[in-house]
Amino acid sequence: MAVRDPRSGGEPARVGWSFLRSPRWIGYFAMLLVFSIACVLLGNWQFERRAEARAEIARIDANYDAAPAPLSEELPRRDAFDEDAQKWRQLVVEGEYFGEPALARNRPGPQGVGSNLIQALRTSDGGVFFVDRGWVPVDGSAAEGDEFDASALPAPPDGPVSVVVRLRASEPAIPGRTTEGRTVASIELPELARMLGVAGEAYTGAYGMLVSEDPPGEHGVLPAKPERDEGPHLSYALQWYVFIVIAGIGVAYAARREYRGLNAGSAAVREQDRRIAERRRRRGPSDAEEEDALIDA
Repeated sequence: MAVRDPRSGGEPARVGWSFLRSPRWIGYFAMLLVFSIACVLLGNWQFERRAEARAEIARIDANYDAAPAPLSEELPRRDAFDEDAQKWRQLVVEGEYFGEPALARNRPGPQGVGSNLIQALRTSDGGVFFVDRGWVPVDGSAAEGDEFDASALPAPPDGPVSVVVRLRASEPAIPGRTTEGRTVASIELPELARMLGVAGEAYTGAYGMLVSEDPPGEHGVLPAKPERDEGPHLSYALQWYVFIVIAGIGVAYAARREYRGLNAGSAAVREQDRRIAERRRRRGPSDAEEEDALIDA
């Protein structure tokens, strides 16, 4: 509503943009600022996720199908592993499988939820390297029972074996989840070494996902090659910045509407109305306006 100036005979007084300094509009600007900061943080988070996905694609391209390297050359220290450089790298490990297998429970597979079969391998230099020999359709509760028949699990080859694996980092412990019988909540290598009684001999930085064995043995379902897909993170990141623009346009539109209401009848608003009418005249009637005219006629 326009403000009337009593000194001008009741003519509308020009308020201008001074209303933007009111507490109400300062609150609107503060909310816009907070919203913009949140959108920037969320957009940057999506950019970071995209960078992680692209780094994973680069590792797959560099390591997944590369020629296998000897274990001692690739992992000179048993407790060290550089995931950025060594994830998915292929190794050749010589030795013999021994002991009972462990089952990493609650793993998704082709037949639902099962377990990953983890087998210890005594290497030719006396170390112990853990090999993930694939997914098996055994849930954790079944494997924890006293009646579980371990002979039903795929058996590794007897005697000396040459194993090709792809490296993966030791998984972190899961809070609140414990080892139950032969099952573990995660492929946490120090815990597996403790279970087997080889804590001082085991490789605890990385384990290997089975690719092949010579001579071949039974194994579970081996995972497929990871997809080279960076996901929709770029579009999501840009979307958050678009939200800032939309919010800014909305605030600007609301401010312009209030300006016109407070300054109705002023010379500035009359000039704006004249320009709008002129643009409409040059543009001609819109389809909607023509349809309305036909209906009115």
